[in-house]
Amino acid sequence: MRKPWIVGVLLAGVLLGACTDPASGPEVAPPTPSVPTATHRQAPAAPVKSAPGVLYLGDSLAMESQRVLGQELRGTLDATYTSAPYSGTTLCDYLEGTGASSLVPDADKAAALVRALHPDFVVLQFWGNAWGYTPCMDGITYAADRQTYLRRYAADIRKLTAQIATAGGTQRPTIVWVLQGPDPITPERVRAVNALYETSAGSAGDIVADAGRTVSAAGARYIWTQYVPCTAYERAHPDYCTQPGNGRTALHRDDDYLHFCLAPTTSTPRPCPVRSPGILRVAREITRVIGSRAQSRSGG
Repeated sequence: MRKPWIVGVLLAGVLLGACTDPASGPEVAPPTPSVPTATHRQAPAAPVKSAPGVLYLGDSLAMESQRVLGQELRGTLDATYTSAPYSGTTLCDYLEGTGASSLVPDADKAAALVRALHPDFVVLQFWGNAWGYTPCMDGITYAADRQTYLRRYAADIRKLTAQIATAGGTQRPTIVWVLQGPDPITPERVRAVNALYETSAGSAGDIVADAGRTVSAAGARYIWTQYVPCTAYERAHPDYCTQPGNGRTALHRDDDYLHFCLAPTTSTPRPCPVRSPGILRVAREITRVIGSRAQSRSGG
């Protein structure tokens, strides 16, 4: 018999502290952060070729998904694809000028990679890590001070957007903010972080990929679930429909409420080595959104 999901939450809190704020616990909705948001829109991005260049950055969720996303982008859009995720990171780790306080080396900072690769799209997938071992967050956590955490997160979104735009110059890439799925520990934190991503995309002319919706129950966008009904594709490919008799599939392991890889988490971060429906759902939504924007910008 499968253990109740709360057991997975407790185990994940011990094993996966790098990925969320286990200490914060379920609480009421946070107050709206008093953060000024930009109202201007940047100049329209330049047209892209039908086979776009894509750069994928992020934390452990991007680390586990990077191989599948590359397969989807290449197979569907014939994209040129580069990924440089680092587990346990947050936005400030990819900012230039953070020095030794960053978990990302200088060569893999967002702006450095944009200058080197000239991508059409930069996909950013960040859960919103704010734990004690993320040095560039200066000890700020959602558990200790929600307002400060959200203000800092909004400021880092603006800084990272500006650095990517400057690095792109006249060929500014479109940023794709990946909206995150439900969190049973701090559901309102994820909602607030997603709202910041949406605000940034709207003000800067970028886009969002609501991958989190594809790993949520229908009509319950921010309520965590371990299982969802199998899609037609998943039913036709049994490896992706883990409980065909019940017509449902697993998004998470029993001992890991956050990640979507159905293989055990290891001490050495790696792309997911097994077929995992949650990862495929996320990758396909990101690919769909990029394909739609690339087509509209190329005049297709």
